[in-house]
Amino acid sequence: MSVFFQHIELIAAIVSGILIFLGWFYNESPALSAILFISAFIIGGFAKAKEGIEATLESKKLNVELLMIFAAIGSALIGYWAEGAVLIFIFSLSGALETYTMNKSKKDLTSIMALEPEEAVLLSNGNTRVISAAALSVGEHILVKPGEKIAADGLIKSGNSSINEAALTGESVPAEKGEGDAVFSGTINLNGSLTIEVTKKNEDSLFKKIVKLVEAAQSSKSPSQKFIEKFEGIYVNAVLSVTAVLLILPHFLLGWSLNETFYRAMVFMVVASPCALVASITPAFLSLISNGARNGLLIKGGKFLESLGDTKVVAFDKTGTITTGTPEVEAFIASADEDSTVVLTAVASIENQSSHPLAKAIVRFINKNNDTQYETLSIEETSGFGVSAQINGEKWTVGRDAFVGKKEAELFLQRQANDTKTKGYTLVFVKKNTEIVACFALKDKIRQEAKEAIQVLTKMGIKSAMLTGDNRETALAIAKDAGISVVISDCLPENKADEIKKLREAHGTVSMIGDGINDAPALATADVGIAMGGGTDVALETADLVLIKNNLSSLTRMVKLSKKMNQIIKQNIIFSMAVICLLICSNFLQILDLPLGVIGHEGSTILVILNGLRLLKS
Repeated sequence: MSVFFQHIELIAAIVSGILIFLGWFYNESPALSAILFISAFIIGGFAKAKEGIEATLESKKLNVELLMIFAAIGSALIGYWAEGAVLIFIFSLSGALETYTMNKSKKDLTSIMALEPEEAVLLSNGNTRVISAAALSVGEHILVKPGEKIAADGLIKSGNSSINEAALTGESVPAEKGEGDAVFSGTINLNGSLTIEVTKKNEDSLFKKIVKLVEAAQSSKSPSQKFIEKFEGIYVNAVLSVTAVLLILPHFLLGWSLNETFYRAMVFMVVASPCALVASITPAFLSLISNGARNGLLIKGGKFLESLGDTKVVAFDKTGTITTGTPEVEAFIASADEDSTVVLTAVASIENQSSHPLAKAIVRFINKNNDTQYETLSIEETSGFGVSAQINGEKWTVGRDAFVGKKEAELFLQRQANDTKTKGYTLVFVKKNTEIVACFALKDKIRQEAKEAIQVLTKMGIKSAMLTGDNRETALAIAKDAGISVVISDCLPENKADEIKKLREAHGTVSMIGDGINDAPALATADVGIAMGGGTDVALETADLVLIKNNLSSLTRMVKLSKKMNQIIKQNIIFSMAVICLLICSNFLQILDLPLGVIGHEGSTILVILNGLRLLKS
């Protein structure tokens, strides 16, 4: 419907322009010319007059739309029908351009939602029936055949298949999924038939979260927008007040004739209207939201775009952002006087009950190289440090050096003559009672796109910082490889928010990128919180921007465009104010005629809108 009204508004502006041209063509017939100009007034000005009246009745304040209608009527009252019609025409055309920008933004944002399926095949008591995807409940089972879209977030109960998740992750290579793996609404099942248990209601799915982001982005306003809207009301009242004064005082104080006084007052009302100033921000802001949506980045509000353009340092969570998030064991080091099989069995039994990525990597390594029998244990886990458990009367501890003892860990490495600590490995130590008996050296590969993004940020003069729980030596090795200048190591989840505050004090505006639950406080603390699209629900809800396809190149592109947006807004404001001042001065010097005033004022409005529309380009 909004697209329909956009076309109607544009058609009305074009028809108004045609009627003005015909009015000029038939200027030798005053009656016909007047009818054509009046028709141009009505057709071109109806939408803006209606909008202005409704907004005034709702807010009890005058607005720029009514001011322009008054100016056009004033032009007609002094016999300048053509100029008043041109004023209406250009004003309606600029309005159509603004509507186009807004609808383009909505179209680009909501086009993402076309990926969401509307129907699902429900499995119940061995029978199948097609129902609405919105009607699915948690715990129900759905059948997804090859080539079909998955209708809900859930877990695979039976079957194996390749899943095309490009819409969410940006990965062109399909993900191989089997029993127990998570799948998401809107992704495509490529080959095997799957039975999926629904784990989230339709309104809680990833796609519905994106819808909420879309709504937030469309309804939010940047600080600059809020200021301009507040300024507009004051300015319009001031212009009308000054116009009222100019209708009287120049005649008595400057000796102008009544006709000249009225004429100059009408010219002032035209050229002083803040149309260009009001249009300086919104088209640029909406164009950038639209551009971001096309490039896989959703923005929750305009103020975050402004802050993104002012960013001085970008803080990266290490795992899943700088690195792939799937670490692998590169080496296993054990004391010579310990039975490696006993150590690996104990570690596997403990780590098998943890969901930490390092624990999963260790279990994969042990399973691959040994035939291990797990024991059912009661473990005690300390977030960010490690786990411990009692096995056959002995206490086993698996975790970071700070958990098992830094001095003991150093001595163990020295005894083993091992230099893994300085090579960028993450070290997980195994402690039996009071003695460290083994160590796992793990490495998480750095994402190539992360290195490229950091290089681009550095070229823009933006520092990159890394927050990680790794020890200093390991963190420095990773940072060197990735090209990061600021390293914050041994950083526990609860300390990340404090580190963000310190970065802000030291450098200025901070943007933070993360994907885990433990990143949520830091994302909320940063001036701009950015979540990876494949991250946790908490991170997505807390963040201000979301990289839907986990593509960091989208972020660097958006930082560039945000900087450009801030520049365009400044250009537009300075330009529009300069034009208004120039036209007002020219009017008081009696060297500006109404036709030139109309062209200068409305021409500047169209120019600032077109300047903002440049951000639509990729």
